Amino acid sequence: MFTSFRTEHTEGFIEYRVEDLTGLRTRICPERLKRGIGGVYIPTYKDEDCPFCPGLIEEVTPVFPDGKRIHIGESITFPNLYPFAAYHVVTSITHEHSVPTFTHKQIADALSGQVTALKKQSEYVSINWNYLPSAGASLPHPHLQGLCDHQPDTLPSRYLLAGEQYHKTHGRGYFEDVRKDAERSGRDLPGTILFWYAHPVPIGEREIRCLLPLTTVAEFSDVLEDFAADLISLLGFYRDLGTSAFNMAIFFGQNKDRNTFSAFCSLISRINPNPLSTSDTAFMERLHLEPVILTLPEELASTWREYAQNMPNVPTIIN
Repeated sequence: MFTSFRTEHTEGFIEYRVEDLTGLRTRICPERLKRGIGGVYIPTYKDEDCPFCPGLIEEVTPVFPDGKRIHIGESITFPNLYPFAAYHVVTSITHEHSVPTFTHKQIADALSGQVTALKKQSEYVSINWNYLPSAGASLPHPHLQGLCDHQPDTLPSRYLLAGEQYHKTHGRGYFEDVRKDAERSGRDLPGTILFWYAHPVPIGEREIRCLLPLTTVAEFSDVLEDFAADLISLLGFYRDLGTSAFNMAIFFGQNKDRNTFSAFCSLISRINPNPLSTSDTAFMERLHLEPVILTLPEELASTWREYAQNMPNVPTIIN
């Protein structure tokens, strides 16, 4: 699944990894954790004049062509006023402006709002979440963003194109082999309902992926409740590791991709916003397009196993 080599230095090592299918590269430097670049989450965001808070959201946000917004539980879904995709919708997740933790219902309802708005789109869809400004959220009020474009974005397009060739060469889907390799290597995360694993060539810090048993966004409703339950557990895991901020993206394919592509979620932790934090994105990530990662995926999976043993109400694993 990937190729790696290490360079030793006086303080430890740098491990270079390349994902064989896509050519995506990363470098892992665990000693850099000792710099203490993160810090405790300090919530300082006020709700004054927030367009996603009750009282304003119904006044200032756009509506769909039928003149309505989508209301499911606390969540409200509407078109993005400043889109950067051919079809771009936003879901305000909660009534509350600053939310340190989420309930299963809040996450499930917000995801349902996204699926309702996106399921009739026939092209390439993703559901995305920037949580807190240090993760790129333009507003601290928690919200999801759904995108649909004529062409898949760079990351899913690599898997879509290379996955077709992999299927022709091996007679099976690439993601089947990803799952087998994760289980064999111990990078899988037991105690989850869906299949999650520590991705071996991370594109962000502590990257965890979910291989969904589906292809299109319309099918996501079938596992949405399970996905929300798993996500709650994983976000608690991130908080216990010391970070609250994160990015999430769920990438979907089309019906024609069914034999060669599995919808998947990528989840990464980010540095918490406070005056003492240093960004975890710099020239290597933005200009070289090659992330510098602090945590070995194998260690992340091992830490999850210890965490999951003490987790209450661990769901039954569905194989």
